[in-house]
Amino acid sequence: MKAQAAQPMLHGPLLPTLLRLATPNAIGLFANTVVIGWDGYIVGRLGPDALAGVAVVLPVAMLMLQMSAGALGGSTTAVVARALGAGDTPRAVRLAQHALMVGWLASLLFTLAFAWPLVYGLMGARQAVLAHASQYAAVLFSGAFAVWTINVLAGIARGAGDMKAAALALIATTVMHVGLSSVLVFGAAGLPPLGVAGAAASTVLCNAVSAVALLMWLSRRSSAVRVLGSAWRVRRDAFAQVLRLALPSALSPVLSNGSIALATAFMAGLGSLAVAGYGIAARLEYVLVPIAFGVGGALTAMVAANLGAGQVARARRVTWQGAALVCGITGAIGLVAALQPQWWMAMFTSDAAVQAAGAGYLRVVGGSYGFFGLGLALFFASQGAGRLAAPLMSSAARLLVVGVGGWMALHVLQAGTTSLYAVIALSLTVMGVALAWAVYRADWSSPVPA
Repeated sequence: MKAQAAQPMLHGPLLPTLLRLATPNAIGLFANTVVIGWDGYIVGRLGPDALAGVAVVLPVAMLMLQMSAGALGGSTTAVVARALGAGDTPRAVRLAQHALMVGWLASLLFTLAFAWPLVYGLMGARQAVLAHASQYAAVLFSGAFAVWTINVLAGIARGAGDMKAAALALIATTVMHVGLSSVLVFGAAGLPPLGVAGAAASTVLCNAVSAVALLMWLSRRSSAVRVLGSAWRVRRDAFAQVLRLALPSALSPVLSNGSIALATAFMAGLGSLAVAGYGIAARLEYVLVPIAFGVGGALTAMVAANLGAGQVARARRVTWQGAALVCGITGAIGLVAALQPQWWMAMFTSDAAVQAAGAGYLRVVGGSYGFFGLGLALFFASQGAGRLAAPLMSSAARLLVVGVGGWMALHVLQAGTTSLYAVIALSLTVMGVALAWAVYRADWSSPVPA
């Protein structure tokens, strides 16, 4: 008999069930993007050195978020949902517990690697900027335990089909952070001002509070995956099952960030105007990501649960319906951006030259955003299927197109920004189309290692 929590994912109408699961998930993930924008606003009031210091740390902080929420959190969703789909609740609980232990170990590694000033000095920070970066990073990564815990717990909740609990935890974290961060940064109610360290402290504290609340929710007697209500026994096979999916999943943000870093480096060679326009225009992609991840998290759970129950055809149908939904939404947003780029650019700058540079990017790259969303959605479906070779190869292909194509455009053809924009658009198209073809050809009927 299948676990009750998995029944809607196994037998409910496909698209309505997917939308019901995806909507709170997307709202919760979008709340994370609010935190990034809010921190920029609050820290910006401390001056340019403080803002630059936090900006130096931001790529590492985003890497931690992507690895904890997307890689390990998504993998946790997959293994828990597959176990519940197979009707094996004890195995789902065991895997959830081991995923938490993996997250705690990963948080320790981030603390040991990134809480020190030396890292940010090597990244180019100097003097006052280095001081701010060091203060922010010391607090944030010392509290990495809280960030990893909340994101793995959210993955467990999604695997059990409880998208609302995961979303509410993320929304609560955002609401608390918006209220607390300014108090800790500037001081109030007898509290001394902590500067940039206050923003990091707020992030850690708010994640910790939400993690405790979500842990209690998942440990209640009626929970499908009772994390604290069952004995904890360390088992090598459970660690292996979690890591078999989580480790290759962790390569995906590395490859994606590599593509972005290369594109940024190429833009830098074209001058500050190109970098400024690109930096604003490409922010639109951060709006698309919560949409893709919201549907993608639901796809991971539904694909894994149905494959665990042996319902291969249903798993494939939900994959293509979800992928089409994300492709349609992100493609429509991209089309609007390509036709009316000034709507987006005017929200961030009044400088006509910067607006023109960013508008040129959106006119060319906006048309490829549907393929960008398609690739993201199919990554999560593949994660649910436990087959990540194709998604990683498609991300590597994107990186290769940006690297080789960008170098040829600038150094061989001596072309300008439009050619570089075309290369970026091609890289997103290649990623989406290549992964769609690979998923179409894949045989999901063969079992993955348990």
